Amino acid sequence: MGKRKKTRPVKVGPLTIGGESGISIQTMWKKPIRAVTNGLIDELEYLRTLGCDIIRFAVPDLKSAELIGEICKRNPIPVVADIHFDYRVALSCLDFPFAKIRINPGNIGERWKVREVASKAQDKGIPLRIGVNGGSLPENLAAENNPAEAMVKAAEMEMEILESVNFSDIIVSLKSSDIETTVNANQLFSSKYDLPLHLGITEAGPQITGIVKNALGISRLLSEGIGDTIRVSLSASSEDEIIAGREILIAENRYERGLNIISCPTCGRTTFDVQKFLKENRELLYSFPKRATVAVMGCPVNGPGEAKEADIGITGSGSSVILFRRGVQIARGSYEETVRRFREELDKL
Repeated sequence: MGKRKKTRPVKVGPLTIGGESGISIQTMWKKPIRAVTNGLIDELEYLRTLGCDIIRFAVPDLKSAELIGEICKRNPIPVVADIHFDYRVALSCLDFPFAKIRINPGNIGERWKVREVASKAQDKGIPLRIGVNGGSLPENLAAENNPAEAMVKAAEMEMEILESVNFSDIIVSLKSSDIETTVNANQLFSSKYDLPLHLGITEAGPQITGIVKNALGISRLLSEGIGDTIRVSLSASSEDEIIAGREILIAENRYERGLNIISCPTCGRTTFDVQKFLKENRELLYSFPKRATVAVMGCPVNGPGEAKEADIGITGSGSSVILFRRGVQIARGSYEETVRRFREELDKL
């Protein structure tokens, strides 16, 4: 694992991206918003407990800017406004306490529009993310032979406009649906600049396909010390994006909280329903705030022996369920009794 490159720190609400800060996890809100309800705020709080550090909302028009601007005032997570096409929407968002504004150089328009957004963001103390997508490059770059170089050039064009008005609170993302293009673009950019990078593979596909693509691309960059914040883009729920992002960071030893969950794939010997247990206890397991290892095994063969390093584990033996800690059995009983004891032992950790 390569030493992480130190980049310029940029404040995003109460968080810092880059510098000495840890790698943050982002997702995007995926549902239509017609009103700011307590239920919506509760959902955002749940995403926070799963490990979401920053959440991005699409802001397609001025009415949406006002509505989502209200969420900023109540939301437990820093909110990013995602702007395409209309620079006036970005200007409107800057009247609300958004933590960051994301603009796409491929469709935001003329240089003077970008300068207006940057000038107002400077006055408000709100950072900007230059979000370069391989599929929506500026017209003068779309036909270039090297797509990774074209993406970096798109970012540089936007950086030059921002820096012309002395705006420096910049985060950059260079995303393609192609893993190699994404990796190459981020490697090239990182070799030239110290701006913090937001990593991800865009339009990566449904849950399994998308997780595989993102894991391959993001992990390659993280292993080289590149990347300050990530989003695992999926045609799936925001919860799945957050959990997948956490697991990538845990696997790369870049995450200081959350459970390392060991579970067996199950087979014909299984006497404990691993999938049922994981589904029923999903929220408990993925909202756990500290580093620990939990084992969920299907039978005694893959129970305390193979998972003896786990801080706490659960498995089955015939009609009984066994609870163990670091390979030593501490309880045995019915499913209901032992699962209740499991939750108590997890609390003690």
